Amino acid sequence: MPPEALGLGIDLGTSGIRLAVLNAAGQLLAACDSPYPAPFADPRGWQQGLESLCRQLPAELRSAVVAIAVDGTSGTLLLCRSDGGLPSGPLAAALPYHQAVPEWAETAAALVGEAGAHTPAASASGSLARALQLLDQANAAEEPGPWLLRHQADWLMGWLLGDWRWGEEGNNLRLGWDQHQRRWMGRLADQPWSAALPEICPSGQVLGRLAGEAAAALGLPSACTVVAGSTDASAAVLAADLQESDGAAVLGTTLVLKQFSDRPLQGPGISCQRVAGRWLVGGASNAGAGVLRTLFSDAQLVELSRQIDPRRSSGLALRPLPRAGERFPIDDPLLEPQLEPRPVSDALYLQALLEGLAEIERAGWQRLEQLGAPPVQRVVSLGGGARNPQWRALRQRLLGRPVINRPQCTAAQGMARLALSAVTAR
Repeated sequence: MPPEALGLGIDLGTSGIRLAVLNAAGQLLAACDSPYPAPFADPRGWQQGLESLCRQLPAELRSAVVAIAVDGTSGTLLLCRSDGGLPSGPLAAALPYHQAVPEWAETAAALVGEAGAHTPAASASGSLARALQLLDQANAAEEPGPWLLRHQADWLMGWLLGDWRWGEEGNNLRLGWDQHQRRWMGRLADQPWSAALPEICPSGQVLGRLAGEAAAALGLPSACTVVAGSTDASAAVLAADLQESDGAAVLGTTLVLKQFSDRPLQGPGISCQRVAGRWLVGGASNAGAGVLRTLFSDAQLVELSRQIDPRRSSGLALRPLPRAGERFPIDDPLLEPQLEPRPVSDALYLQALLEGLAEIERAGWQRLEQLGAPPVQRVVSLGGGARNPQWRALRQRLLGRPVINRPQCTAAQGMARLALSAVTAR
């Protein structure tokens, strides 16, 4: 291994792609990001965006990259062939993480059985319901298989390896993987389409070298090692260096809460993953900063935030969901947004929206504690929203505990750290 061996982390977020390059000391040497060059649901845009961003990194850094890992949005699912090829027409689009499929929820719950009844896989907003819809649509379109069901991070990881058989454990919990028993829940493995399910590997597992096509497209060494990544929210937490009793709030397009627990938790909308030998538990709301960007420009958000007095309440109670449907802290595919009444003052309206997000966060921490997680004594804020000091102060008042902002800790950095630690540990 070269003296300055570097790790490259890839974050496929909800709003775009981010890269980070770290050295063995954890020092950030380079970072870049961009929106997806195609609609979010188009997997080809994930690959094209990665190629474009990677080529922006200095050549001397790319030549020293020894390991690479990728995270993706938990629940974004697609159909592909064994060589990663996509179906034709509308079936080529992935079903995004936020798309609930109520009509398949009952079937999904029956497939995972009693043991999976309280897991995300049994939910209308789980990946299994989306998988059933994709397979049904492929059958109706008479598209010839056989098919693979792959999540966003797993599909891109397949392209890096030139091998699409793998699925990282955390990314597949919503599809019905039982990480305690290390098998597919209920009757999933006995279905006629069970060959579409991935071969599961844990986060941090070394999977092989970068495929020749991917190495050439990215300008990376052919000896670079591909390491199984994680979900986007868990990746950000890996970069945050949480202390005992800390919770992490990822303030991105969606609001994601994570904390470490001595024991696993289960429940609708609850995520639970093994990270560094500990249980990382949490949940992701469909609400988040993405709603704010539909109402205000980035410049307006900065200026209006400055006008907010976070010590005083707006007096309004809003529920800033982007559309009908919620995953956490309650799992309700029919829950409606509440974005009115809208006051004359834009600053007051923004404050009410931020308070609505803080109320969702407060309910989320309460939900995790009710299920058995230790009480969170301090909240570490990650993501783009962690750059907003007024939101921090407002949340600190409503949550009743210290809130600190660490916007510099990104999911891409978490993946770079994971990738490098996996190869240096061998």
